[in-house]
Amino acid sequence: MPGVLDGIRVLDFGRYIAGPYVGALLADFGADVIRVEKRGGSEDRFVLPLSTDADGQPGDGALFLQMNRNKRSIALDPMKQEGRAALDRLAATADVVVANLPPQTMARMGLDYDSLCKVKPDIVLANLSSYGKHGPWATRPGFDSVGQAMCGSAYLTGEPGRPWRAQIAFVDFGTALHAAFGVAMALIERQRSGRGQEVVGALLATATAFNAPLLTEQSVLAPDRGPIGNRAFNSGPTDLFQTKDGYIVVHVVGNPLFKRWADLLGEPEWLEDERFATDDARGDNGAVLSERMAPWCAARTRDEALEALAAAHIPAGPVLKPQEALDHPQVRALGLLHPVALPGADCPAMVAQAPVWLSETPALPPTGQAEIGQHTDEVLASVGYSGEDLAALRDAGAI
Repeated sequence: MPGVLDGIRVLDFGRYIAGPYVGALLADFGADVIRVEKRGGSEDRFVLPLSTDADGQPGDGALFLQMNRNKRSIALDPMKQEGRAALDRLAATADVVVANLPPQTMARMGLDYDSLCKVKPDIVLANLSSYGKHGPWATRPGFDSVGQAMCGSAYLTGEPGRPWRAQIAFVDFGTALHAAFGVAMALIERQRSGRGQEVVGALLATATAFNAPLLTEQSVLAPDRGPIGNRAFNSGPTDLFQTKDGYIVVHVVGNPLFKRWADLLGEPEWLEDERFATDDARGDNGAVLSERMAPWCAARTRDEALEALAAAHIPAGPVLKPQEALDHPQVRALGLLHPVALPGADCPAMVAQAPVWLSETPALPPTGQAEIGQHTDEVLASVGYSGEDLAALRDAGAI
């Protein structure tokens, strides 16, 4: 069955996560996504290497495999005159271009929106950056961790006096999700009006949007909140708790859930206690609630605690190590990770696809990433390059 984006061609100049994940999401639903790499392979290809070559050098990495599933690969140097001509010819056949590169680099490569429009007037450009196109920081570099730090997330995470960033790159992934959503809307608009447009995403914008409730509260009430460990500001008991054989997370929010929790813990009088009358009050007194919950959890195994909480319809889950996450029966039942053969590895790599289910046009199963430049000749031949032309491009160092 063809994907819903079958017939859409995407040129992906992304690096690391934010850009490539846009392409991966579009590829999952059938777009022909062509990853454009440096001739020797882009630097993000070797992050978290899953193997080594004969010389002991890092091989393709887990990050690249995850971000570049279902894509074709060409190796091209747009800084060469011949490479720039090839890029323009490719862009003339593309529907979407994705890039998360510095603005000055995009301009030199001819990937800025004005340059692309001269080649393909109805092109859609997904332009992702750290800080957006305007403002005093617009040209500065940044990564996911900078977004986490600047939106207040790192300050509010951890313990007083010691901020923590999350290991999961939620700012990068969130920026890609917003951009893929924007590309889909731009393609719908193009169907209606025939116009392309530039879709702009920024790490700082995503991080700020994700932390917007607390920023909104600060703008009105100025509570100047600080870190409180694993508890929550406006619910309780919400915390991580140690059991006999591991940790669990419990999240109680709303009066009905709190009543079920109080009944389970045998504390009916707490339902009349002003300290716990509302979510905000329970958040303010979360340390008391966590102190009461801790011995209950410590007296049980992880599974015993989770079964009792599930029977009481209280949200809770295990704190899993990565291998436990791979093995969890719910992860397996949903098919969240798919085995992909990996050359040189003793076992398949488990790769995720877009975590959304469409009943009529589901995501395609992930494939392994392409080798560096594996499809260069195939793709360039499709836009009119002959064998002699390709040889000349190689002699010029353009491919």
